[in-house]
Amino acid sequence: MKYINKILIGTFLTVIIAFSIGPFIWVLISSFKGNADILSSTKGFGNGLKLANYSNAFKIAPLARFYVNSIIVAIGSTALNLVAISMAAYVIARHNFKGKKFFKLMFSLALLIPSAALLQPLYITVNKAGLYDSLIGLIIVYAGFGLPTTLFIMMSYFLTIPKELEESAYLDGAGFFRTFSTIILPIAKPAFATAGVLQFLLSWNEFQFALTLTTGNNKRTLPLALYYFKSAFASDYGAMFAAVVLVTIPSILVYIALQEQVVSGLAAGSVKG
Repeated sequence: MKYINKILIGTFLTVIIAFSIGPFIWVLISSFKGNADILSSTKGFGNGLKLANYSNAFKIAPLARFYVNSIIVAIGSTALNLVAISMAAYVIARHNFKGKKFFKLMFSLALLIPSAALLQPLYITVNKAGLYDSLIGLIIVYAGFGLPTTLFIMMSYFLTIPKELEESAYLDGAGFFRTFSTIILPIAKPAFATAGVLQFLLSWNEFQFALTLTTGNNKRTLPLALYYFKSAFASDYGAMFAAVVLVTIPSILVYIALQEQVVSGLAAGSVKG
Protein backbone atom coordinates (compact mmCIF):
# COMPACT_ATOMS: atom_id res chain seq x y z
CA MET A 1 0.00 0.00 0.00
CA LYS A 2 2.81 2.41 0.86
CA TYR A 3 4.45 1.60 -2.49
CA ILE A 4 1.21 2.43 -4.34
CA ASN A 5 0.86 5.70 -2.41
CA LYS A 6 4.41 6.68 -3.36
CA ILE A 7 3.67 5.96 -7.03
CA LEU A 8 0.46 8.03 -6.92
CA ILE A 9 2.19 10.91 -5.15
CA GLY A 10 5.10 10.79 -7.59
CA THR A 11 2.74 10.72 -10.57
CA PHE A 12 0.73 13.64 -9.20
CA LEU A 13 3.84 15.73 -8.54
CA THR A 14 5.19 14.90 -12.00
CA VAL A 15 1.99 16.09 -13.65
CA ILE A 16 1.98 19.31 -11.58
CA ILE A 17 5.63 20.00 -12.43
CA ALA A 18 5.00 19.31 -16.12
CA PHE A 19 2.06 21.74 -16.22
CA SER A 20 4.08 24.36 -14.32
CA ILE A 21 7.40 24.17 -16.15
CA GLY A 22 6.21 22.91 -19.54
CA PRO A 23 4.96 26.24 -20.92
CA PHE A 24 8.14 28.08 -19.88
CA ILE A 25 10.36 25.41 -21.46
CA TRP A 26 8.33 25.66 -24.67
CA VAL A 27 8.71 29.45 -24.69
CA LEU A 28 12.44 29.15 -23.92
CA ILE A 29 12.99 26.73 -26.82
CA SER A 30 10.87 28.84 -29.16
CA SER A 31 12.96 31.90 -28.30
CA PHE A 32 15.84 30.27 -30.21
CA LYS A 33 13.75 29.42 -33.27
CA GLY A 34 12.87 31.32 -36.40
CA ASN A 35 9.33 32.07 -37.53
CA ALA A 36 9.27 29.15 -39.96
CA ASP A 37 10.13 26.60 -37.25
CA ILE A 38 7.64 28.11 -34.79
CA LEU A 39 4.73 28.25 -37.23
CA SER A 40 5.40 24.74 -38.52
CA SER A 41 5.61 23.35 -34.94
CA THR A 42 9.00 21.83 -35.69
CA LYS A 43 10.34 19.98 -32.63
CA GLY A 44 13.98 20.70 -33.39
CA PHE A 45 15.86 23.66 -34.81
CA GLY A 46 15.42 23.05 -38.52
CA ASN A 47 16.96 26.39 -39.48
CA GLY A 48 19.50 26.48 -36.65
CA LEU A 49 19.60 28.40 -33.38
CA LYS A 50 18.47 31.99 -33.71
CA LEU A 51 20.52 33.71 -31.00
CA ALA A 52 19.81 37.00 -32.74
CA ASN A 53 16.24 36.83 -31.40
CA TYR A 54 17.45 38.28 -28.09
CA SER A 55 19.29 41.19 -29.64
CA ASN A 56 16.31 41.81 -31.93
CA ALA A 57 14.03 41.94 -28.90
CA PHE A 58 15.99 44.89 -27.53
CA LYS A 59 15.90 46.58 -30.93
CA ILE A 60 12.17 46.14 -31.47
CA ALA A 61 11.03 47.25 -28.00
CA PRO A 62 12.77 49.49 -25.43
CA LEU A 63 13.31 46.57 -23.05
CA ALA A 64 16.32 48.13 -21.33
CA ARG A 65 14.30 51.21 -20.30
CA PHE A 66 11.37 49.05 -19.20
CA TYR A 67 13.71 46.77 -17.24
CA VAL A 68 15.05 49.71 -15.23
CA ASN A 69 11.53 50.99 -14.59
CA SER A 70 10.31 47.57 -13.44
CA ILE A 71 13.25 47.12 -11.08
CA ILE A 72 12.70 50.54 -9.51
CA VAL A 73 8.94 50.04 -9.15
CA ALA A 74 9.16 46.45 -7.85
CA ILE A 75 11.87 47.17 -5.26
CA GLY A 76 10.34 50.50 -4.24
CA SER A 77 6.82 49.15 -3.77
CA THR A 78 8.10 46.09 -1.90
CA ALA A 79 10.15 48.20 0.52
CA LEU A 80 7.29 50.68 1.06
CA ASN A 81 4.80 47.87 1.55
CA LEU A 82 6.89 46.03 4.16
CA VAL A 83 7.83 49.17 6.08
CA ALA A 84 4.28 50.50 6.12
CA ILE A 85 2.52 47.35 7.27
CA SER A 86 5.02 45.35 9.37
CA MET A 87 4.58 47.39 12.56
CA ALA A 88 0.82 47.61 12.05
CA ALA A 89 0.65 43.82 11.74
CA TYR A 90 2.68 43.47 14.93
CA VAL A 91 0.36 45.77 16.87
CA ILE A 92 -2.73 43.93 15.62
CA ALA A 93 -1.21 40.56 16.50
CA ARG A 94 -0.10 41.54 20.00
CA HIS A 95 -2.58 44.13 21.29
CA ASN A 96 -6.32 44.35 21.73
CA PHE A 97 -7.93 47.69 20.98
CA LYS A 98 -11.30 49.06 20.07
CA GLY A 99 -12.15 48.46 16.43
CA LYS A 100 -9.57 45.70 15.93
CA LYS A 101 -12.06 43.24 14.43
CA PHE A 102 -13.52 45.92 12.17
CA PHE A 103 -10.03 46.89 11.05
CA LYS A 104 -9.21 43.27 10.14
CA LEU A 105 -12.57 42.92 8.41
CA MET A 106 -11.86 45.92 6.20
CA PHE A 107 -8.55 44.44 5.11
CA SER A 108 -10.26 41.11 4.45
CA LEU A 109 -12.88 42.80 2.29
CA ALA A 110 -10.13 44.59 0.38
CA LEU A 111 -8.96 41.21 -0.88
CA LEU A 112 -12.37 40.64 -2.48
CA ILE A 113 -12.54 43.90 -4.45
CA PRO A 114 -11.66 43.32 -8.14
CA SER A 115 -8.86 45.56 -9.30
CA ALA A 116 -10.86 46.65 -12.35
CA ALA A 117 -13.39 48.32 -10.04
CA LEU A 118 -10.65 50.60 -8.71
CA LEU A 119 -9.25 51.57 -12.09
CA GLN A 120 -11.19 54.79 -12.66
CA PRO A 121 -11.07 56.09 -9.04
CA LEU A 122 -7.33 55.47 -8.88
CA TYR A 123 -6.79 57.13 -12.23
CA ILE A 124 -8.62 60.26 -11.03
CA THR A 125 -6.80 60.27 -7.68
CA VAL A 126 -3.35 59.76 -9.17
CA ASN A 127 -4.00 62.38 -11.82
CA LYS A 128 -5.13 65.00 -9.29
CA ALA A 129 -2.16 64.20 -7.05
CA GLY A 130 0.20 64.97 -9.92
CA LEU A 131 1.57 61.42 -9.96
CA TYR A 132 0.25 60.38 -13.37
CA ASP A 133 2.92 58.92 -15.65
CA SER A 134 5.44 58.62 -12.82
CA LEU A 135 7.25 55.72 -11.16
CA ILE A 136 6.35 57.09 -7.72
CA GLY A 137 2.67 56.82 -8.60
CA LEU A 138 3.06 53.16 -9.59
CA ILE A 139 5.09 52.43 -6.45
CA ILE A 140 2.39 53.86 -4.16
CA VAL A 141 -0.44 52.09 -6.00
CA TYR A 142 1.30 48.69 -6.00
CA ALA A 143 2.33 49.03 -2.36
CA GLY A 144 -1.29 49.77 -1.47
CA PHE A 145 -2.60 46.78 -3.38
CA GLY A 146 -0.29 44.45 -1.48
CA LEU A 147 -1.14 45.75 1.99
CA PRO A 148 -3.91 43.22 2.86
CA THR A 149 -1.84 40.20 1.83
CA THR A 150 1.24 41.44 3.65
CA LEU A 151 -0.80 42.27 6.76
CA PHE A 152 -2.19 38.77 7.16
CA ILE A 153 1.13 37.05 6.40
CA MET A 154 3.00 39.18 8.92
CA MET A 155 0.25 39.05 11.53
CA SER A 156 0.01 35.24 11.35
CA TYR A 157 3.75 34.91 11.76
CA PHE A 158 3.93 37.34 14.70
CA LEU A 159 1.35 35.19 16.50
CA THR A 160 3.79 32.26 16.45
CA ILE A 161 6.53 34.22 18.28
CA PRO A 162 6.48 33.53 22.06
CA LYS A 163 5.44 36.55 24.11
CA GLU A 164 8.11 35.65 26.68
CA LEU A 165 10.79 37.06 24.37
CA GLU A 166 9.14 40.48 24.38
CA GLU A 167 8.45 40.35 28.11
CA SER A 168 12.13 39.63 28.78
CA ALA A 169 13.11 42.62 26.63
CA TYR A 170 10.68 44.87 28.50
CA LEU A 171 12.11 43.69 31.84
CA ASP A 172 15.59 44.63 30.59
CA GLY A 173 14.36 48.16 29.95
CA ALA A 174 13.74 47.96 26.20
CA GLY A 175 10.88 50.03 24.84
CA PHE A 176 8.34 49.11 22.19
CA PHE A 177 10.37 50.26 19.19
CA ARG A 178 13.60 48.71 20.41
CA THR A 179 11.87 45.41 21.16
CA PHE A 180 10.27 45.41 17.73
CA SER A 181 13.46 46.30 15.87
CA THR A 182 15.98 44.15 17.76
CA ILE A 183 13.89 41.14 18.83
CA ILE A 184 10.89 40.75 16.55
CA LEU A 185 12.25 41.81 13.16
CA PRO A 186 15.23 39.37 13.10
CA ILE A 187 12.93 36.49 14.04
CA ALA A 188 10.37 37.45 11.41
CA LYS A 189 12.75 37.25 8.44
CA PRO A 190 10.80 34.33 6.84
CA ALA A 191 7.59 36.35 7.00
CA PHE A 192 9.32 39.36 5.43
CA ALA A 193 10.72 37.12 2.70
CA THR A 194 7.30 35.61 1.98
CA ALA A 195 5.48 38.94 1.88
CA GLY A 196 8.35 40.55 -0.02
CA VAL A 197 8.39 37.91 -2.77
CA LEU A 198 4.62 38.09 -3.24
CA GLN A 199 4.73 41.88 -3.39
CA PHE A 200 7.67 41.84 -5.80
CA LEU A 201 5.86 39.43 -8.14
CA LEU A 202 2.70 41.54 -7.99
CA SER A 203 4.63 44.68 -8.94
CA TRP A 204 6.76 42.96 -11.57
CA ASN A 205 3.88 41.30 -13.43
CA GLU A 206 1.08 43.89 -13.07
CA PHE A 207 -0.24 45.14 -16.40
CA GLN A 208 -3.60 46.89 -16.10
CA PHE A 209 -2.67 49.79 -13.84
CA ALA A 210 0.72 50.27 -15.47
CA LEU A 211 -1.09 50.70 -18.79
CA THR A 212 -3.66 53.12 -17.35
CA LEU A 213 -1.41 55.24 -15.11
CA THR A 214 1.47 55.77 -17.55
CA THR A 215 1.90 57.01 -21.09
CA GLY A 216 4.77 56.78 -23.55
CA ASN A 217 7.87 54.68 -22.93
CA ASN A 218 9.75 56.60 -20.24
CA LYS A 219 7.75 55.36 -17.24
CA ARG A 220 6.30 52.09 -18.45
CA THR A 221 7.21 48.62 -17.16
CA LEU A 222 8.05 45.28 -18.74
CA PRO A 223 4.56 43.77 -19.07
CA LEU A 224 3.64 46.73 -21.26
CA ALA A 225 6.68 46.09 -23.39
CA LEU A 226 5.26 42.68 -24.26
CA TYR A 227 1.93 44.25 -25.14
CA TYR A 228 3.70 46.75 -27.39
CA PHE A 229 5.65 43.87 -28.86
CA LYS A 230 2.60 41.82 -29.64
CA SER A 231 0.52 44.60 -31.14
CA ALA A 232 3.16 46.17 -33.35
CA PHE A 233 5.66 43.42 -34.14
CA ALA A 234 3.75 40.13 -33.84
CA SER A 235 5.37 38.81 -37.01
CA ASP A 236 8.71 38.24 -35.26
CA TYR A 237 7.62 35.45 -32.93
CA GLY A 238 11.17 34.41 -32.05
CA ALA A 239 12.02 37.87 -30.75
CA MET A 240 8.69 38.03 -28.91
CA PHE A 241 9.39 34.73 -27.13
CA ALA A 242 12.88 36.00 -26.30
CA ALA A 243 11.30 39.06 -24.70
CA VAL A 244 8.96 36.83 -22.68
CA VAL A 245 11.97 34.89 -21.34
CA LEU A 246 13.77 38.11 -20.42
CA VAL A 247 10.70 39.35 -18.56
CA THR A 248 10.08 36.07 -16.72
CA ILE A 249 13.59 35.16 -15.55
CA PRO A 250 14.01 37.84 -12.80
CA SER A 251 10.86 36.77 -10.94
CA ILE A 252 11.94 33.13 -11.12
CA LEU A 253 15.39 33.97 -9.77
CA VAL A 254 13.92 36.01 -6.90
CA TYR A 255 11.72 33.11 -5.85
CA ILE A 256 14.55 30.56 -6.14
CA ALA A 257 16.82 32.74 -4.01
CA LEU A 258 14.24 33.09 -1.24
CA GLN A 259 12.23 29.88 -1.58
CA GLU A 260 13.40 28.32 1.71
CA GLN A 261 12.39 31.36 3.75
CA VAL A 262 9.14 31.69 1.81
CA VAL A 263 8.17 28.08 2.57
CA SER A 264 9.15 28.38 6.24
CA GLY A 265 7.27 31.67 6.54
CA LEU A 266 4.07 30.23 5.06
CA ALA A 267 4.36 27.06 7.16
CA ALA A 268 4.90 28.99 10.39
CA GLY A 269 2.19 31.50 9.60
CA SER A 270 -0.34 28.71 9.02
CA VAL A 271 -0.05 27.51 12.61
CA LYS A 272 -2.00 30.45 14.00
CA GLY A 273 -4.10 33.05 12.25
